[in-house]
Amino acid sequence: MATFTRTDELKGARFVGVSLRGARFVESDLSGVVMRGVDVGGADIDAPWLPDGTFLVNGVDVTPFVEAELDRRFPGREQRRASDPAGLRAAWSALERTWEATVARAAAMPDGTVDVSVDGEWSFAQTLRHLVHATDVWLRKAVLQVEQPFHPLGQADSSAEQDADVPPAVADPPPYAEVLEVRAGRVAMVRDFLATVTPDELAAERRNPHAPEHAETVLSCLQVILEEEWEHHRFAVRDLDTLTGR
Repeated sequence: MATFTRTDELKGARFVGVSLRGARFVESDLSGVVMRGVDVGGADIDAPWLPDGTFLVNGVDVTPFVEAELDRRFPGREQRRASDPAGLRAAWSALERTWEATVARAAAMPDGTVDVSVDGEWSFAQTLRHLVHATDVWLRKAVLQVEQPFHPLGQADSSAEQDADVPPAVADPPPYAEVLEVRAGRVAMVRDFLATVTPDELAAERRNPHAPEHAETVLSCLQVILEEEWEHHRFAVRDLDTLTGR
């Protein structure tokens, strides 16, 4: 089976009468792709950035329908774009309750479940480690401007791992109890910051931690954390559902 990795050689390509049945696209740019007269039965698309544009199916933009359904399935998700101190505190409180229930669900599953990968995706424990890293990037580095912001247990994504100040990952998997402890500390860190943040502080300018030449605000950094939390919670629930089905 042919494999194309980190390449743009198919950019602008034309596929006519080609079978892509069973093909898998991971971290691939499919923006602007046009499909006509195609059979998409059983297709499974996961696009975390869907709200950033339109997604047309038979001429209908399905983005609003998908977003509304996700908000229905995950109560509190609709608060992720809160823009004032009170709204942000409520949004974070909803996230904490949601994650507490999901962590409890994982704990009730067979031993070792938290370290199982589904279809090559991060395990439950790795997802929690990535959220530690996300908090370190967007709160400790960007907002608080901590000189050494990263916990060694944090799980960076493939692009962030290129940053010179991201430490090497610890042995995988580390003890899950340690993952939970560090994760709880980062959750409390965000909660404590939101407890006293003011509108003026939210409007303060910061550098984008991945592209320092671009400006962010404290608010936009916090909204990135909220987005990361909800998207990775959705991934985690999806994989726990798969493991339950097995």
